[in-house]
Amino acid sequence: MPHGKTFYLETFGCQMNVHDSEKVVGTLTSLGYSRVDRPEEASLVLYNTCSVRDKAEQKVYQRLQQFKRGARGRRFAVLGCVAQQQGRRIFEKAPHVALVCGSASYSQLPVLVSRLESGDQRVTGLEPANGEAFETSFTRRDNPHRAYVTIIEGCDKSCAYCIVPFTRGKERSRASGSILEEVRSLAGSGYTEVQLLGQNVNSYRDPSGECADFAALLASVALISGLRRVRFATSHPRDFSRSIVDVIDAHPVLCDHVHLPVQSGSTAVLERMRRLYTRDDYLRRIEWLKGARRSIALTSDVIVGFPGETEKDFEQTLSLLEEVRFDSLFSFKYSPRPNTSALELDGRVPQEEAGRRLTLLQEKQRAIQIQRNSGLVGTLHEVMVEGFNRPTGQWIGRTSQNRVLNFLAPPGSGSLAGRYVEVRVTRAGPNSLAGESVEQARICSNGLGGS
Repeated sequence: MPHGKTFYLETFGCQMNVHDSEKVVGTLTSLGYSRVDRPEEASLVLYNTCSVRDKAEQKVYQRLQQFKRGARGRRFAVLGCVAQQQGRRIFEKAPHVALVCGSASYSQLPVLVSRLESGDQRVTGLEPANGEAFETSFTRRDNPHRAYVTIIEGCDKSCAYCIVPFTRGKERSRASGSILEEVRSLAGSGYTEVQLLGQNVNSYRDPSGECADFAALLASVALISGLRRVRFATSHPRDFSRSIVDVIDAHPVLCDHVHLPVQSGSTAVLERMRRLYTRDDYLRRIEWLKGARRSIALTSDVIVGFPGETEKDFEQTLSLLEEVRFDSLFSFKYSPRPNTSALELDGRVPQEEAGRRLTLLQEKQRAIQIQRNSGLVGTLHEVMVEGFNRPTGQWIGRTSQNRVLNFLAPPGSGSLAGRYVEVRVTRAGPNSLAGESVEQARICSNGLGGS
């Protein structure tokens, strides 16, 4: 049986959800709750949810179903996008849920939790708070070296397949002064890497007028003392400007990586998706990135089996992969979502056919990644060390291009977590690299260790 004020939190979805969970953890901790590792130990069990794809949403209900019996003495909460999408209907699907709270209402959590503690059986927080609703007074960051910073919430695009405008609302940009103040504070506290977050960071517009656009904000963040790396996600191709590439070129602290979701290589499908750009528009942006003075890694998202996608459309997506040669790719079958215009489209692609296309796409991308990663063998990279893999005896690092590089370090090096280490790549796989620190290689070459 759970006892005291304890909570368990599981997060589904993207980096935005991960950062939202940091806000939730900080808020609950400030209210006197202690985090536990298992839901069975918690008096309050929370699921921070994602509704971008049906599979992620169903996982949440599967978790709740596990506790349909034996939930006595324990309260359950559904947070995030599924909460915003389903609202009070969640109580009908899972009657043992006590709290439903959307992502725009996390600043209201202290009041909502207080109502639960006072005996309210069902509590909802589905209306955004006034002002910068995506900010909360407390954030408990899990990583002591890398921090997420929200710069914009919501999306004003109307992509036919996407539920984000419904669950996250209209675009709301945060004042640049507030962003810069937070980043300076993080750098002063020892954080060396920050990642700027938003559903569409490229559409950032400073309400204070200090920073004209996203490129200007990037340049300002890059000048903050103490930072070693700055990342951002996610970009919409329609709003991705050449000035962003120019700023990356001008400031080494900005990482050599851009995630630019294309979704399809067919202009006809892009039009049905309401993506607001053509294949040629997208490739023009890729030209800007490949023309940069620095080698910028490119990653993307692709949906296969969108309504109306023909075999020819799919072949155009395969040819786009070959032309761009992405360093990594997130690929999915089309997932019908409520409140989206794609539900009205004809030309549904059978699941079996969509699965076949997804397999072919992933096989092609895997071959591309093997080729691209193999070309890095022998090269030197600075990695930010994230942790240690005890079974393999390797440290886990990440390059500026966002590649995972597992490496060996000299015995007795002590903890390298959070440090920046020069590593030479010795082996490559489709999803990661392996290597050894320059210091380890020097020891081996002198015959002082290794074989």
